[in-house]
Amino acid sequence: MNSKTKKLTTVGMLCAIAYVATAIGRIQLVLFLKYDPKDIIIAISGLIFGPFTSFSVALIVSIVEMFTISENGILGFLMNVISSCSFACTASFVFKKKRNLSGVIIGLFCGWGCMVLVMMLWNYLITPIYMGYPRAAVVELLIPVFLPFNLIKGGLNAAITMILYKPIVTALGHSHLL
Repeated sequence: MNSKTKKLTTVGMLCAIAYVATAIGRIQLVLFLKYDPKDIIIAISGLIFGPFTSFSVALIVSIVEMFTISENGILGFLMNVISSCSFACTASFVFKKKRNLSGVIIGLFCGWGCMVLVMMLWNYLITPIYMGYPRAAVVELLIPVFLPFNLIKGGLNAAITMILYKPIVTALGHSHLL
């Protein structure tokens, strides 16, 4: 199998795993906000292959999610892509510059922080349209609801990615997919 075929196969498997993680691992945390672990797999794809791959996986998984299990349509799709990419693309971009353990840690922390900041802005902009809430009501929810949710989501994503990255890379290497 040539390297392009291996990469395509691996990315396809990571897309499928990320989708399954979303379909069966979704947990409602607060109000209408749900955590799903797909960003872990999306971040791992970016750590392995780079930021463009994490963007591609986020886009593919979010499209499939929108047409199958999502109740939130195009705005939910947009929020998923923005959230996933702000975390995973940032982490993989930093790691691409510093390919060692500290690069992974710094990348995941940067991805976590970027996701929190970006999602606070997008929650302010999109949630009134998305949920039909007045903007003033959304502003009142930013600090007590959206901030803790995004901190928890990003923290879980970073911690679990850190735990799973090496075993997944090792397994893919043993399978001759890397």
